[in-house]
Amino acid sequence: MADGDFDLGQLSTNQQEALNQYTQVTNQEIKDAIPLLRRSEWNVQIAIAKFFDGEAPDPLAEHLPTQNIPRASARHENLQESLLSDAVRPHRASPRRQTDAAPRIVPQGQVTSRPPWLLGLLIAPFGWGWKAATTLLRTLLYALTFLPASIRPRAVTSTFSTGFRGTNGRRPLMPRDTAARFKREFDEEYGDNGLPFFEGGIAQAHDLAKKDLKFMLVVLMSPEHDDTECFVKDTLLSQEVIDFVKDPTNNIILWGGNVLDSEAYQVATEYNCTKFPFSALVCLTPKEGSTRMGIVKRLVGPMPPATYLSEIKLAIEKYGPDLDGVRAERTAQEVTRNLRTQQDSAYERSLAIDRERARQRKEAAAAAAAAEKRAREEAEAAVRLEEKRKQWRQWRATTILSEPPASDKNTVRVALKMPEESGIGRIIRRFPQDATMEELYAFVECYDLIQQGSETEDIEKPEDYEHEFKFRIASILPRMVLEPSATITMGEKIGRSCNLIVEDITPDSESESESGDDDEDEEAEED
Repeated sequence: MADGDFDLGQLSTNQQEALNQYTQVTNQEIKDAIPLLRRSEWNVQIAIAKFFDGEAPDPLAEHLPTQNIPRASARHENLQESLLSDAVRPHRASPRRQTDAAPRIVPQGQVTSRPPWLLGLLIAPFGWGWKAATTLLRTLLYALTFLPASIRPRAVTSTFSTGFRGTNGRRPLMPRDTAARFKREFDEEYGDNGLPFFEGGIAQAHDLAKKDLKFMLVVLMSPEHDDTECFVKDTLLSQEVIDFVKDPTNNIILWGGNVLDSEAYQVATEYNCTKFPFSALVCLTPKEGSTRMGIVKRLVGPMPPATYLSEIKLAIEKYGPDLDGVRAERTAQEVTRNLRTQQDSAYERSLAIDRERARQRKEAAAAAAAAEKRAREEAEAAVRLEEKRKQWRQWRATTILSEPPASDKNTVRVALKMPEESGIGRIIRRFPQDATMEELYAFVECYDLIQQGSETEDIEKPEDYEHEFKFRIASILPRMVLEPSATITMGEKIGRSCNLIVEDITPDSESESESGDDDEDEEAEED
């Protein structure tokens, strides 16, 4: 895959990881990120620092173009020829002068070190004494502030001056707190105004201007300077300046600072501020470096509001098209990134759908295979059960008690009406009175084998088989189902003789039998 003039496939794995980390933090285009990473020896931290702080010019790179430059040939012409050539030669636009770099300034916190505990123990009394003396002196000076101004010492007034003009006792704060203090003191000194000062440090304003491609207007003031008050009242607080700065179409971030604060003092040092009040217009200069922030305009000293605005507008008109081009590139890059993200999302959704369909097909195939296996096992079990049932019938036919003779008085005479489907009709047979009800059921079950009279003496009882009769025997009047019990004898249940019917067990007959039993139970309860 190629991006611009660079082939990402030629990069190693570590270089691709470094490029990915760098672009995620800086949101810079790949065609600009790869050269910067190469100049940083693929060190992500160094490249990020160069992106935010600006890349210092390389002395060697600046010196190489000056080598082997052919000298211009000497020209000999008189004054008239020179004037004529100057009049005829078209005037070329003067090349743009490189702007001064605007580095990212991070205030350095004060580092305090404690002395060794032994030394601290020795100087502790002196510290307590100094603290007590300064407290007493400040109390005395505070009391002197109530004296009339004519007799009050000037040192007392200057010592207790606070606010925007206060030059003593400015405690170092965090950048956001310092900005809030500057805005509060500015409003207290010059009243409520509409200037939208950035509520944060210079580093945060610098990063925001670089990220959003805006102009950062830095205003540094010194309360000790004589021109500060007139500059603020006549120029900075003029309505046209306030409206221009507040207009969102101008893309201006206003940051102000008091040079008595450490952060503003560092800004004045880095921006080479030599006179107050000082204003600097800072923006991204893509033609001088893809990540370079430069000072495109310096405004020093007091000036009329019209001049102040015209200088700022000229700088914006000069460098605004460059920012518009970068903004268009970022927009196109963002659109491409969003399109790629949408394509990836659509691909992931399609892949998820395909995976779900594959999973469903796999589950359906597994369920079909399981059902087929279960049906096959059930069929095999049914075949085995039928074989054992057939073996049991053959075995049981050999163990049926023989019919007692008619002269035997200890018998039970049974008349059985077989099902019509069997075609057997009515059977009359005698059984011993001590024969169980299961013997009667076994006789009916094996009647066809008994009639055939086949030799089945060598048949054994099947193992692990419990025979179930698929019919029932019931008396006619009153109707009563006789269960195949192995403990109750026929003499106890039937008596001397009885007419019985044999019914096949089917789901319909079972439901009819249950309903008939329920009706009989209800009638018995009503009686």
